[in-house]
Amino acid sequence: MTTFIGDYNCKVDEKGRITFPSTLKKQMGSTSESRFVIKKDIFEQCLVLFPIKEWERQNSIIRSKINPYNKEHNKFLRNFYRGSAEIVLDSNNRMLIPKRLLDLANISKEAMLAGQDGRIEIWSRDLYEAAEESYDDFAALAEKIMGGDLNLENE
Repeated sequence: MTTFIGDYNCKVDEKGRITFPSTLKKQMGSTSESRFVIKKDIFEQCLVLFPIKEWERQNSIIRSKINPYNKEHNKFLRNFYRGSAEIVLDSNNRMLIPKRLLDLANISKEAMLAGQDGRIEIWSRDLYEAAEESYDDFAALAEKIMGGDLNLENE
């Protein structure tokens, strides 16, 4: 699985295309495909870009937990996949993002691409900057999530 790191300020052209940063492309490795799935994030007003292999891994996780004959599960599936689209990088490493998705995330002229482990978040620059936690708030969150008793083996 690819681990994406870093955040990148990118221009959005009038057609809704963003040039995929070369640093992120390098992080994918030379054998990776240029196919992605993009969708609205579940929790934030941003988009999430999954390399196709990570998208397939996410689908495997979902399939293991979902019963399509359960009404509540079916509702989750419908909303999870709603608005998702396949994206393919063109010969200039640009991705064309559907206008409806750009509008959902309030992205117009500038976007921030932020590595999030196996996926990339795509934000409007203004919303990305506004979502930044203060150092103290982030430290408290890190302590809450990661600061408990850890079962670490001796190195």
